[in-house]
Amino acid sequence: MNHFPLIIDAIRTPRGRGNAKGALAQITPAALLAQHMQALLARTPIDSARIQDTFIGCVNQTGEQGSNIGKLAAVLAGWSDTVPALTLNRFCTSGLSAVQLGAQQVLAHEGFAVAGGVEMMSRVPLGADQGPLVGDLRLQQRARVVPIGIAADTVATLEGFSREACDDYALASQQRALAARAQGWLSSVVPVQPEVPGPDAAPVLSVDETPRESTTAASLARMPAAFAAMGAEQGWDALMCSAYGLAQVDHVHHAGNAPATADGASLVLLGSLQAVARHRLKVRARIVANAITSVDHTLALTGAVNATRMALSRAQLSVADIDLFEVNESFAALMLHYMKHLGISHAQLNVNGGAIALGHAMGSTGSALLGTLLDELERRDLRRGVVAVCGATGVAAAMVIERLR
Repeated sequence: MNHFPLIIDAIRTPRGRGNAKGALAQITPAALLAQHMQALLARTPIDSARIQDTFIGCVNQTGEQGSNIGKLAAVLAGWSDTVPALTLNRFCTSGLSAVQLGAQQVLAHEGFAVAGGVEMMSRVPLGADQGPLVGDLRLQQRARVVPIGIAADTVATLEGFSREACDDYALASQQRALAARAQGWLSSVVPVQPEVPGPDAAPVLSVDETPRESTTAASLARMPAAFAAMGAEQGWDALMCSAYGLAQVDHVHHAGNAPATADGASLVLLGSLQAVARHRLKVRARIVANAITSVDHTLALTGAVNATRMALSRAQLSVADIDLFEVNESFAALMLHYMKHLGISHAQLNVNGGAIALGHAMGSTGSALLGTLLDELERRDLRRGVVAVCGATGVAAAMVIERLR
């Protein structure tokens, strides 16, 4: 255990719908993250001055999520002035990448680090930061980046995944998320309080508001394909057919089998063995191996498979050694792709639902999945799990964890 980063605790907010009507939409991103920082340390007898560094994933770092939101949230939380922070953007892998950086920090300096992410898509919408791809034709041509929905539909076409199979997966995600919420299985979920709480103020949100009880196979079947018009009218289908030798692109994805936008924050408290021993802290798990990689920029979202294989190889483990997998549900076809290429069953994957039901608060998702995985390993008294996340431009990250009983 000497040479492994240790997970002391992991928490997340309930996910709010990522629009103006969402329960968290009236709270600023910094306030949401700061409240979560306070909640994390309230669960563990560590003074904030003991934290050597903070790593926060956030994809759209502009407006209310700009100016190193990780550090400003720590200030708002009342943490010691001595606590530094780094806010990072590695697309949808940002939250998990933050934990990976925190793990490296505690091993190098034998102390504590906090890592996680935040994304308030109701207040800072997808694409708000624009970036160099906007208007730079030369970069667009060289990067070969296509809209992620087109990429997901192309993966479904190449793999032969039908719309019915994708809808079946999406329905299961909703049902699992609703069951987990009803049973209160996720101990890592910490209610969000009002930004200015009164003496009798009720929580703003105590459970995920994103799962939809009204979802049925019939309702999913009625939803129109989300990317068919874009593919035909903007030339994306022709491009993908030419690049991958397809007769056509089958547009199987729609609003019901793709992730919804969401608001949320998540944090993980990490420590070295020496630091944990000094403070006599209880440890929940250790990080066995990490991986970060990148794949074909155009298909992009298939990278979780490669990242998982890389992490397992570094851990000297096989797929058969893993009890549960938590993978960001970028689109239903990508989950089918993950199961097919790793040879795992749906019974092992996202057993409490995923982003199709819960929404995808981009910078927060990776670290939130880590807490969800740890909760379920503990609930079932299992040993090992994998978290994996894919992202735009082909980036992907994975982590192998092992419970310490």
